[in-house]
Amino acid sequence: MEYSFPHYLLSKQSVDDRALNGVVLDSLKANLPAAPIRIIEVGAGIGTMLTRLLRWELVAKANYILVDEMAQNIESAREWIPLWAVEAGLSVERIEQDQLRVFDQACDVQIHFQCADVFDFIKKNSVPADLLIAHAFLDLLPMPESMPKLLALTKHLAWLTVNFDGVTSLEPTIDTALDEQIERLYHATMDSRSTGGDSRAGRHLFSHLRKAGAEILSAGASDWVVHAVNGKYPADEAYFLNFILHFFEESLTGHAELDAGAFANWLRERRAQIERGELVYIAHQMDFLAKV
Repeated sequence: MEYSFPHYLLSKQSVDDRALNGVVLDSLKANLPAAPIRIIEVGAGIGTMLTRLLRWELVAKANYILVDEMAQNIESAREWIPLWAVEAGLSVERIEQDQLRVFDQACDVQIHFQCADVFDFIKKNSVPADLLIAHAFLDLLPMPESMPKLLALTKHLAWLTVNFDGVTSLEPTIDTALDEQIERLYHATMDSRSTGGDSRAGRHLFSHLRKAGAEILSAGASDWVVHAVNGKYPADEAYFLNFILHFFEESLTGHAELDAGAFANWLRERRAQIERGELVYIAHQMDFLAKV
């Protein structure tokens, strides 16, 4: 299988759609300022959150700044968002390479693409947003020192979604002791990244936000739950599951504490479970809406 990170981001749209916490989402709707609004999304990938907000009619008139440090993601966003917009019946105007307008009678969104490290972008940004979005991103950053810097990007709201919180479950069990060892070691790699990260980021955000002076308006679970229906996974979720196993493989291959043969067999059987439509994957995460 060819592993493409932009393809992975596309494949998890339906997973994220189910996962996003409805109570937190309702709080976001209730607290959004009047349009037009300025939105900054950091770690924005290929723009799936932007298209979700348009699909769900949460945003009508906005300036949307899409920030990601991976050039591959920004290049994919430039190509994919216009294709998605046309399929959705929206008009598209390419203003320049890094600026796009999607619109119809009901909505008008100016999109600005920024290929930049988030902290470099923070230093250069001069106009704070009405809404900051960080989706499946904060658990990759060094905390708590990153939180005040991130919150400087908004003058009002921060919607911080799908923050991993220490639980990974793959069913059915292959070998209880091996499954538990792999989960433990996988989480430990999140805690030992040189760039920062936290395998229990979700629960820790309560204190990180408060210490940074933010008021938590709403919080709740946003778990990924992926399973087959009548033997088949919805949408492109089989690819999503294979990519999750790819993360395991990249993180743990060659690990001193893990028997290489046993791990290779474990990966082989997990992939076979996907082929048979048997694998069930659950990851516990947390969503927050905070007011600065």
